[in-house]
Amino acid sequence: MNEPLEAVTGPSADEHVRAATTRVFLALAPPDDAKQELARALRPAYDAYPRMRWNRIEDWHITLAFLGELPVTAVPPLMPPLAGLAARQKPLRLELHGGGHFDERVLWTGVTGDLEGLHHLAADVRTLIKECGVSFPDRPLRPHLTLARSRRGDHAATVEAAAGLAAFAGQSWEAGRLHLVGSNIGRGPGPIHYRDIDAWDFRRGAAGS
Repeated sequence: MNEPLEAVTGPSADEHVRAATTRVFLALAPPDDAKQELARALRPAYDAYPRMRWNRIEDWHITLAFLGELPVTAVPPLMPPLAGLAARQKPLRLELHGGGHFDERVLWTGVTGDLEGLHHLAADVRTLIKECGVSFPDRPLRPHLTLARSRRGDHAATVEAAAGLAAFAGQSWEAGRLHLVGSNIGRGPGPIHYRDIDAWDFRRGAAGS
């Protein structure tokens, strides 16, 4: 369900800063059955490494563009252009595959399938955002889902969990929706939570046709 921006940022201390800004990114989200399939493959790691900071399954996503902290007033003008982009975009056929880690700290699963289409979509999204006058860190796209982060001094768990996921090959699924997401990262001691600010369906038709 889409949330108002104030629900994304949430009430508490530093109310003025929270009311003025929100942390934003554009993403794709796997369907529930693909996420459940991956969650079953992760069950041994969940049991073996309970101290890892596991992301909630409902927050799993493929980031296309991370915009960072934006003024709340900068977000609504992005919505009509993003809706128009989504309406022109064909669905993409993707699969979740394997496992790995970034610097022995961040556990991820990879993405295969229509990677050319995925890179084109990310480039289109980033170009549109820049044309709207929003600057952001334009990092290279590395398609993945972030699954967990290690605790300080416990990097071995991340490496071992990645090795256990190396043979995972998920079902094929259709990415058919663009999500504009806000998060409360860095806004208190609790876990990171993500909420759709808005989301738009891609145009109907055969994926990749």
